[in-house]
Amino acid sequence: MEQRNLLIAIVLSIAILIAFQFVYERLYPPAPLHHPPATAPAQRSAVGPSGVRIPAAPAAAARPAPAASIAGQPRIAIDTPALHGSIALAGARFDNLALAKYHVTVDPKSPHVVLLRPNGAANAYFAEFGWAARGGGVKLPGPDTLWTPVTSGPLTPTHPVTLTWKNGAGLVFTRTISVDRDYMFTLRDSVHNTGTAPVKLAPYGLIIRTGTPPVSGYYLLFEGPIGYLDGSLREVKYDSLRPGRPDTFRSTGGWLGFTDKYWLTSLIPPQGESIEAGFSKTIENGVNHYQADFVGAPLTIAPGATATTSSRFFAGAKELSILDAYTAAGVPLFDHAIDFGWFYFLTKPIFLTLLLFKHAIGNFGLAILLFTLLVKLLFFPLANKSYNAMSRMKLLQPEIQKIRERFPDDKARQQQEMMALYKRVGANPLAGCLPIVIQIPVFFALYKVLYVTIEMRHAPFFGWIHDLSAPDPTSFVNLFGLLPFTPPHFLMIGAWPIIMGVTMFLQQKLNPQPVDPVQARMFMILPIVFTWMLAAFPAGLVIYWAWNNTLSIAQQWAIMHRQGAA
Repeated sequence: MEQRNLLIAIVLSIAILIAFQFVYERLYPPAPLHHPPATAPAQRSAVGPSGVRIPAAPAAAARPAPAASIAGQPRIAIDTPALHGSIALAGARFDNLALAKYHVTVDPKSPHVVLLRPNGAANAYFAEFGWAARGGGVKLPGPDTLWTPVTSGPLTPTHPVTLTWKNGAGLVFTRTISVDRDYMFTLRDSVHNTGTAPVKLAPYGLIIRTGTPPVSGYYLLFEGPIGYLDGSLREVKYDSLRPGRPDTFRSTGGWLGFTDKYWLTSLIPPQGESIEAGFSKTIENGVNHYQADFVGAPLTIAPGATATTSSRFFAGAKELSILDAYTAAGVPLFDHAIDFGWFYFLTKPIFLTLLLFKHAIGNFGLAILLFTLLVKLLFFPLANKSYNAMSRMKLLQPEIQKIRERFPDDKARQQQEMMALYKRVGANPLAGCLPIVIQIPVFFALYKVLYVTIEMRHAPFFGWIHDLSAPDPTSFVNLFGLLPFTPPHFLMIGAWPIIMGVTMFLQQKLNPQPVDPVQARMFMILPIVFTWMLAAFPAGLVIYWAWNNTLSIAQQWAIMHRQGAA
């Protein structure tokens, strides 16, 4: 009975792990942001909020770079501790942005991650802000409009830039752009009416993304159009959008944009004001184009008057402390851009605990070891009770064997006699499942933390582990790098998975051994199966499991030794 229940718990765990890692992640393999396809998509016209047509800008070079100009376009450079890039003066468009703190690979000499690219480039990805006329007949700035700098660049956290443009018909448009030390731009737009007639304009913002980006797996984390609108978090799958059928919302404040595994772009309209917002998709020349946009309430600008609005634009890494700070500053549920999943109440505290430990001891790997010790202490009374029960079960093995020998062909009588034995000595065969069952929520929460948080990306441990969020890069096949060849992927079973498998095998030897030879063989195979399976999991998770097994072995051995079962 006890072996069957334990076997069921283990098999269920294996099934869940395989479903997450070997199905969904392989159906939707992630791809680096910086590798565009060889051919750039055709230029297009974007449909703005409320049907406003935004003409395509002139073609830009496909190589984003933090230069003063791209393909001869005049630009304002962006230079902050977190961002490098430039703003195109044609359209005052955010279309050239690299993340200064993040590299494509674990090698610090590899290129910085590129987030935004100009229109006409491969995988174009950019944001625009402007005014839409209610009623038409008003000349407005668009993607081709060449704004004039009032203040020279570069744009830095201490030096905002101001742009202006006159429409030649009595309207003067002014935009002041500032940026903080992280990833938030603030745009203050004003329109001064020097004409003789009132005009009615509505502010808008939009993000356009060309091509359908690869995603890591819908069931493991969400990637795609996202927003907090009308009081709810909205997550829209790329493949659920249909051309001509936008997902639209009326909201008071909120935010919307596109989320990737580690990166986010988001429009943040004025909070407290009514907006129309939505997500849409168009297809041109076989290429998908996705858009997130909002349009604010129209403003009537009388002759001689000035209308002003302010909005923000986030473009950067989903660092929890930064998103939490913006949430506290009034951007609702901005931290939910990190997909901590259904068990948010468990996953986020675990991550905050790891962050605290990391800041204290300086290494995320050591933080995981310390966190594992904390979990063992929290569950110590329950585990102690379970291991005591398992020790009693091991002492009963000779009696159980005698019952099987007395009734070799009567399974029902065997179960009846064993249950009577358990009751007589106060043993609980189900107690042996508890050490595994109580670990499952923590295990998956830690898996989620390692998989979705950018703080874990490229976080080193010691020795050969340079990225705790990636699998152990070694393999026993080439003697852990001593032989000069790379084994096939399915044979990439590194040192830490093998260590984990050994600890699992040793822990099994302390448990009551199955009398049934089929079950005994199954249990002997399980450490090998787990070793092979977890080889593809983040190294941090394997280290957690190996260290947890080691602590469990020590605790269980001490109890069994005290009871004479060791």
